[in-house]
Amino acid sequence: KTRPMNVTIYHNPLCSKSRATLELLRARGIEPTIIEYLKTPPTRDQLEKILGFLGIRAIDLARRKEAAWIEAGLNDDSDDDAILDAMVDHPIIIERPIVVSSGAAAIGRPPENVNLLFD
Repeated sequence: KTRPMNVTIYHNPLCSKSRATLELLRARGIEPTIIEYLKTPPTRDQLEKILGFLGIRAIDLARRKEAAWIEAGLNDDSDDDAILDAMVDHPIIIERPIVVSSGAAAIGRPPENVNLLFD
């Protein structure tokens, strides 16, 4: 007997990894809450919670090759506060996709990473 799961994906439909991760969830019979994070960016509090679930620092959730990373004046020595502020202002620099479920999270790079949340 399976209990309904509360699963959220921070999704970018233009990203192949994000689409593949969503397909993987659906293949497992999971219909997640989909947050298109470029349209509805996570708040700073949400980002801090996600980082806590992942057990990583803000820089480890950043897409450092995005132009917005450089435009925000960020570099590898930037502190978490500066990076989180930039992520709120420029959500394109948030790594994707992120799947959150029951106080845990995984980054779908590769998409199979999210299986760890459910196995």
